[in-house]
Amino acid sequence: MFRKLSILLLCTAVACGPLSSQNQTEDLTRYVNPMIGTQEMGHVFPGATVPFGMVQLSPDTDTIPYAVEGKYTGTVYRYCAGYQYSDPTIVGFSHTHFSGTGHSDLGDFLIMPTTGKLQLNPGTAEKPESGYRSRFSHGTETATPGYYRVALEDYQIAAELTTTEHVGFHQYTFPESDDAHIILDLTHGIYNYDGKVLWSQVWVHNDTLVTGYRITSGWARTNYLYFAMVFSKPIENYGCRNDETQVYRGFWRKFDQENNFPEMGGRKLKTHFDFKTEAGEKIKIKFALSAVSTEGALKNLYAEVPHFDFERTRDEAREKWQKELERIRIQATPEKKETFYTSLYHTFINPVQYMDVDGQYRGIDHQIHKAEGFVNYSVFSLWDTYRALHPLLTIIQPERTSDMINSMLAHYDQSVHKLLPVWSHFGNENWCMIGYHAVPVIADAWINGIRGFDPHRALAASVSSASYPLYGNLDDYMKLGYVPFDKSANGSSMTLEYAYDDWTIAQLAKSVGNGEVAEKFMKRSENWKKLFNEQTGFIGAKMSDGSWKAPFDPLHTANEGFIEGNAWNYSLYVPHDVPELIRKIGGNERFTRYLDTLFTMYLPDKYFAETEDVTREGLIGCYVHGNEPSHHVPYLYNWAGKPWKTQERVHQIKRTMYLNKPDGLCGNDDCGQMSAWYIFSSLGFYPVAPASGQYAIGSPSVEAATIQLQDGKELRIKVENYSEKNIYVQRVEINGKPIRDYTLLHSELAGGGELLFKMGSKPMKKTVK
Repeated sequence: MFRKLSILLLCTAVACGPLSSQNQTEDLTRYVNPMIGTQEMGHVFPGATVPFGMVQLSPDTDTIPYAVEGKYTGTVYRYCAGYQYSDPTIVGFSHTHFSGTGHSDLGDFLIMPTTGKLQLNPGTAEKPESGYRSRFSHGTETATPGYYRVALEDYQIAAELTTTEHVGFHQYTFPESDDAHIILDLTHGIYNYDGKVLWSQVWVHNDTLVTGYRITSGWARTNYLYFAMVFSKPIENYGCRNDETQVYRGFWRKFDQENNFPEMGGRKLKTHFDFKTEAGEKIKIKFALSAVSTEGALKNLYAEVPHFDFERTRDEAREKWQKELERIRIQATPEKKETFYTSLYHTFINPVQYMDVDGQYRGIDHQIHKAEGFVNYSVFSLWDTYRALHPLLTIIQPERTSDMINSMLAHYDQSVHKLLPVWSHFGNENWCMIGYHAVPVIADAWINGIRGFDPHRALAASVSSASYPLYGNLDDYMKLGYVPFDKSANGSSMTLEYAYDDWTIAQLAKSVGNGEVAEKFMKRSENWKKLFNEQTGFIGAKMSDGSWKAPFDPLHTANEGFIEGNAWNYSLYVPHDVPELIRKIGGNERFTRYLDTLFTMYLPDKYFAETEDVTREGLIGCYVHGNEPSHHVPYLYNWAGKPWKTQERVHQIKRTMYLNKPDGLCGNDDCGQMSAWYIFSSLGFYPVAPASGQYAIGSPSVEAATIQLQDGKELRIKVENYSEKNIYVQRVEINGKPIRDYTLLHSELAGGGELLFKMGSKPMKKTVK
């Protein structure tokens, strides 16, 4: 029986049909492998979503709590996305996930189909039969853009998932059963803990329609999510269990609330809906989300999936992915296409559309607002994504970029602090990481031609975000010109990142003609020099009284002034003034030796044992590609007159840190930043300093590419004489004009035309001819 089910499931998964828009266009979705990720860091959510969709419907493979007896469990870090490839069981399918973050939340509204005895606890991986979870095999698992399927072995149920922007569409093929159940667990969550659910509520309106909501307090301190759930088959019976200890039960106690009572509520609520099924019968569930109301969820459901045609929705999701992936078309080997288009897929997962179909959304002030003239977005992992993801979206998603910036400005308007987002999601600011990195996103977009927002309002918001004394030791920074180590153990990282952000404010101010603000923030952008220790040759940690922290270990990633990095890497974080950094370090030759040593030295485990985001898999010598602060570093050889060394290192990183397997990434993808680095670097250039209007030339690894630009223009990239051995750039031309300084201007690319790379097997150590 189960063997037949697996074969049927495999046939169903493959029979997706042709893309209606395909005609002469290659199906790019077949190169996307949602399983590629970082196993130990919990990168992967392999389930179904559409580009930038709020619903990200995916299996969760365990219920590891955030803390046990009040102490953090390091194991939970592996479940940032809810799924672990090495796990043998699935506990259910929840509707919201993060993509490769180093901290987590969400996992809202877990659904699990079962048969037999009703069980309302998930059980354990060691003893799955003790709960509602099920064993599964990767042999029956398929993940493609917009579609996921797996066989739940313990119940002989074929599970299939697809989505729209706001609706998760489930299709479960059951065996014959008098005891079939759909469990909706409202206690489940990612990074869960006892008390995270502040309240949950469920209403059964009739035998197919259920609505409800829950409020959670996690990384998002107050997260409201509403749902509307519609079954394709009438419910036979339903009920719930509320596991909380209730001292006061009010006069609700007069009802039997656990059996066929249409209003269920509690902090530890698990519900079930019961059916009788025939062999091979499909029960379909449409599950819509809203942050506004159950009415909003119903509007989303009826607008996006007014039918029960699962295959139609699946095919439409695939069409949406094809349309987005076509924004960059490349010529490369199938293996490289898989890495490239999987990376591009990752860059189109976040941010997410966080508003209903009528434009209403829950703001940062927890009031209901309506987006006028823009689409409201959420999930801004800005400490990561300002570096490459947002610059990439500026090139290939200009309309969405404008909407994202308007979303940031709406956040600013609603913020009682009058700050742009730091790390925000689902109507909450979670204050994670450092810097005010919405600023470079806005400045880079404006300078690179994105319009549709008010630059003067954006400048005012940027200045306000850089001047709020209660945030991130900005009072000390504004007074001393640096954040002292005795006030913050991450003060040196803060100072460096503030200085860069200040420089981007100055660029935006110059662009809109505000000389006073430009002058002020250009001066602030030099604050990094206050922490450059001439004696050690590193950026160091300084006390409030001006003395240097001692002892000082430039290799250690903890308690030396830096967050998720060490002095060897962070001392190179001056992307806005690399020539002055080179001068400080001692000139081109000494700077080159510094970089060479960084890539070739050995970093013992003891130096990053306390830092979850730095692992051996992400290291090349002491260079940390598995985390974001060093992503620009391989390109710095260009400024020292050694561009061939940049080409060697970029080639090495692409070849060793991005692999086509379940643990193929060397670190958290962090909402697409890791993947955006690969996209840029594969095309042959990288934004070392967003808001500069420039890109550093690297080493392309495609034979050709075509990038869709604004206003119907195209940039065609041609790579002559490319091979795995011919990694060295011999000549670069943009529309026939030679590039001599290994720098491309955005203005040169934005007009379209042809970018030509001529490659060879030997370094070009002279000026490009």
